Amino acid sequence: MNDGLATVLIAMLGGAIRVSTPFMFVALGECLTEKSGRVNLGLEGTLVLGAMVAYAASYHTGSPWAGVFAAGVAGSALGAMHGSICKLPKVNDVAVGIAMMLFGTGVAFFFGKPYIQPTAPRLPSLPLGGWSDSSSLKSALDVNPLFFVGIVIAIVMAWALRNTRWGLVVRTVGDSAAAARAMGISVDLVRFLTTTVGGFLAGVGGAFLSLSYPGSWNQGLSSGQGLMAVALVIFARWNPMRCVIAALLFGGAGAIGPALQSVGITQGYYFFNAAPYILTLVIMIATSSAKRSARDMPGELSMAR
Repeated sequence: MNDGLATVLIAMLGGAIRVSTPFMFVALGECLTEKSGRVNLGLEGTLVLGAMVAYAASYHTGSPWAGVFAAGVAGSALGAMHGSICKLPKVNDVAVGIAMMLFGTGVAFFFGKPYIQPTAPRLPSLPLGGWSDSSSLKSALDVNPLFFVGIVIAIVMAWALRNTRWGLVVRTVGDSAAAARAMGISVDLVRFLTTTVGGFLAGVGGAFLSLSYPGSWNQGLSSGQGLMAVALVIFARWNPMRCVIAALLFGGAGAIGPALQSVGITQGYYFFNAAPYILTLVIMIATSSAKRSARDMPGELSMAR
């Protein structure tokens, strides 16, 4: 029983690291975007398009890292489109986000059909479990470098938002557009740039899906992770470091089913696979009227007005 429990915990550890990585990148991108007072619900489409572009670029160039960069560029393009459209008068961020989600997934499905069968080079993993004799622990500690890149980005973003002029500008725009304009800050430019950078991060998250885990391109790859990341940002109260913790929590929830299956427990497998979606629903209910979340929310978000 102890060996079985240890196997489940190790499998959950490895699964949490793998599953949390795309959540982390999308959540960080959305966190930055929302810090400037804009909501981007189109990151689901950005995630899917990033996955397709990364796989195609890796297949044609032979370099998975070229695929990661290409995915970020594709995500930036969608983010820039979202930011440009939202600058127009009487345009709703949420409606534009939904349209961009449909556009991104549609483009990915249309251009991605030739890449469903071919095999592209995958991102290498760092074997951090070489010190152990346990094969399951070694497998769990084969960590993709993008996981550590995401943590570094979160640390830098959290520091920059608190301690730099750039961070002050973003927070000012997000809290009060009128005050930002009075200071001579271009609100539209700041939101355009943060939305573009947020799209880049979401695109990189998509690259992880197709080039690392699960490591292939197909039309059902995302499973709504881009939309769940919006709930994750609310749960993290718009704090980049808390986004990392929340991503690991979501990743752990998503790893429950495979972890139990690794020790032969298959009953209720599909229920445990639904754990991230159930967790999303619980978090949305728990935080929808939380006073503390309301205090942390950027004042210019559509949902705050």
